[in-house]
Amino acid sequence: MLYQRSSALFRAAQKVIPGGVNSPVRAFKAVGGTPIFVKKAKGAYLYDEDGHRLIDYISSWGPMILGHAFAPVIDAVKARADLGTSYGMPTELETQLAELAVSMLPNIDQIRMVNSGTEACMSAVRLARGFTGREKLIKFAGCYHGHSDAFLIQAGSGAVTFGAPSSPGVTQGTAKDTLLATYNDIESVAQHFEQHPDQIAAIIVEPVAGNMGCILPKEGFLEGLRALCDQYGALLIFDEVMTGFRLAKGGAQERLGIRADIATFGKVLGGGLPVGAFAARHEIMEHLAPLGPVYQAGTLSGNPLAMAAGYAMLEHLNSHPEVFERLDHKTLILHQGMQGLLDQKGLPHQINRLGSMLSLHFTAQPVVDFESAALGNNEHFKTYFHGMLDRGVYLPPSAFESYFLNDALGQDDLDFTLNAFEDWLASI
Repeated sequence: MLYQRSSALFRAAQKVIPGGVNSPVRAFKAVGGTPIFVKKAKGAYLYDEDGHRLIDYISSWGPMILGHAFAPVIDAVKARADLGTSYGMPTELETQLAELAVSMLPNIDQIRMVNSGTEACMSAVRLARGFTGREKLIKFAGCYHGHSDAFLIQAGSGAVTFGAPSSPGVTQGTAKDTLLATYNDIESVAQHFEQHPDQIAAIIVEPVAGNMGCILPKEGFLEGLRALCDQYGALLIFDEVMTGFRLAKGGAQERLGIRADIATFGKVLGGGLPVGAFAARHEIMEHLAPLGPVYQAGTLSGNPLAMAAGYAMLEHLNSHPEVFERLDHKTLILHQGMQGLLDQKGLPHQINRLGSMLSLHFTAQPVVDFESAALGNNEHFKTYFHGMLDRGVYLPPSAFESYFLNDALGQDDLDFTLNAFEDWLASI
């Protein structure tokens, strides 16, 4: 395919936007080539500025569970826009969406709306520190919780040492309070608690990781985190920006049967508009201003356009639980089809899947954490990404991102995708 218009737009963007993009993964650095500029989207499809139609497997990185431009969401936004776009004051819509979300989520009494998943995770950690009176945080290599300073930490000399900043601008002072552990390795977490038994405020984790590919928790891993938090008086934070309202109505907590103390959510709460939220039990949330001393605020929090879109999205998911069964089935079809073709080709691979999240790794070793995900053959992935793109299928432009299927995908789209996949395999 030719991307002359996208190429021209990228050159223009680079003059006024750092790197030509407003979020780094969009720059195609991991796969090479020119980023695709989207003109519009509808259902399961993206339409780029060069006139190509692409089957979409990122769903705006998760929130488009029902497909792009889902009519009830669009209608809600249009109707609300006529009444104004922002007030910086309370609206009934905020309460209505909060009531609906709380009714769908297990172990949750109250929810606070913010503007992004990053802001939600940042606020959840502050709340955990304020509630416990402790400062240290455990996070996992390969789990992404936004670009707040405390989350941009990588390993020092090993998984049980203090973290070190992985981005300029993150101070050593911030890094010293972030302890890095290995996903799916409960012993790496236990060692931190043994060394700092009274200093750890919380563990933050993606219950199903989506930022090193789709990585499933091993049996007993999340249960072990829950037990350690209970033993040492720390809080367990589930980052459900990707899994919330996608793996089930109640997200990963419902699907996996594990209780979190605080859960964070992202743009699905706004039907794809910029929004986020964090939620917990009464005794935790009452520490939040204006009830308590933990401060958090935002003029655009609870934006009426986002609240209207989010209510339309969640109301449909709540009243149509069969959506989740359909999504699971569609993802299984894709998984089994790819698996069969890869087995025939004899190409080393791992496919990870849970619900409507899936990822393909070109490695013979099971992918269970960031280290094993990094063993994948990235040259194969680059060829795979561009091969599928040339055949009309848009995949995440990084080997370290999960696919997110949407309910607008039909059997013909899955067949088209598998035919394109078979054709690409034949070409290598």
